[in-house]
Amino acid sequence: MPSTDVPHLTLDERRSRGAEALEGTPLAAHEGWTPAADRPDPVALLEEQNADREADLVPVRHGRMMVSAFTFYRGAAKIMAADLAATPTAGLTVQLCGDAHLSNFGGFASPERRMIFDLNDFDETLPGPFEYDVKRLAASLTIAGHNNGFAEADIDLVTIASVSSYREAMRDFAEKRTLDIWYSHLSEDDVRAGAIAKLKGKAGKKALKRGEKNIGKARTRDSLQALSKLAEYVDGTYRIVSQPPTVIPARELAATYGFTAEEIDELVHDQFRDLRETLQDDRHRLLDKFRYVDSARKVVGVGSVGTRAFIVLLEGRDQRDPLFLQIKEATNSVLEDHLPASEYAHHGERVVQGQRMIQASSDIFLGWTQGRDTDRHFYWRQLRDMKGSADVEGMSPATLEYYAGLCGWTLARAHARSGDPVAIAEYLGETDTFDRAVTDFAHRYARQNDADFQALQDAVESGRLEAVAGV
Repeated sequence: MPSTDVPHLTLDERRSRGAEALEGTPLAAHEGWTPAADRPDPVALLEEQNADREADLVPVRHGRMMVSAFTFYRGAAKIMAADLAATPTAGLTVQLCGDAHLSNFGGFASPERRMIFDLNDFDETLPGPFEYDVKRLAASLTIAGHNNGFAEADIDLVTIASVSSYREAMRDFAEKRTLDIWYSHLSEDDVRAGAIAKLKGKAGKKALKRGEKNIGKARTRDSLQALSKLAEYVDGTYRIVSQPPTVIPARELAATYGFTAEEIDELVHDQFRDLRETLQDDRHRLLDKFRYVDSARKVVGVGSVGTRAFIVLLEGRDQRDPLFLQIKEATNSVLEDHLPASEYAHHGERVVQGQRMIQASSDIFLGWTQGRDTDRHFYWRQLRDMKGSADVEGMSPATLEYYAGLCGWTLARAHARSGDPVAIAEYLGETDTFDRAVTDFAHRYARQNDADFQALQDAVESGRLEAVAGV
């Protein structure tokens, strides 16, 4: 039966919470952001993160962040978390993605093998003020618009589209039944139909054609395709190809971690036993049908570079039945410097439980383990499962505006699952006051991001930080 320990407010009481929040924090309070007088040095915050990362990969992280102000922003979640901590909030808590920039949305396969659009990165997930995610998303769109060379008027339209979509979706979710919210998702057909309705003319047709191509490409991204890209057939078996520094097989990692090849093999098998305990019974029985073949360290992302990340090649019925799993290190959320610590002592579990709460549908092998070094926590998932991402740099203003709306709706659905959509909708209201206030924040933050990006470049030029480009 439902828990009696959780307060169950009436609809009127929930609306009153939103109205009281509005009295305490007016929507206009989100305008006019300026950096704090004692704002931390952004380069020092990056150095703080680097302290526990793989030393040989830290320059790769810096190199990826130096590509553009947009890629810098992708790796600067810790910097923005410190800035968001001083911003006004309504006191309405949700399970935050924690890093809701537009490149952390995309398509992937549900367990039923349907393509859906959703959030896909949860390394920083933590309960907190809903505004944090909304502002991180909005600022990412402003920065992307500048990166694409859009006119200021178009950047305004793109940014405000994400916030208005969030607000309008939250009003819709406030009217839905509880299970209807839980089951809500954006399917491939939903995304296609919306694009056909909104993207017109020659540019629209071009965007639709590119979208269909991306969807088709995503459908081919599975473990069998990964086998052709990442492995080679040697002496009657497959093994992962060495591509340093981004992919280094376990057989070449012994010196890095102080383990022999045999010890690494034993360690991986121990990890599998621990992973099984975090999966549903049917799923760990499914995992038992695969045998271990090989593993490697594999660099991923921008902000994650330098944390430990590995891939594992498994084999099912034969060599044409591969399964690649990804293992990512889970560290403290950057938000835990400013918000209450997670209820989960294991950061891998924090990520997994947050993901399950936020996503409409999650990977069947999503689980967590702890390394032989007990200070390091990990979470597991499939490496490629029809995962696709949008080519943001190639988008026109109209296409990015449509994409911004998809992201805003998706973020609202994630927050409505974990928070109170009735209270949040009441707080946001029916006008565009919040939309414009957050858009103002986004423009101001984009200018700060430019300054921080320059600070990184200066640090590399002076020799304070090392960067390796093109990796």
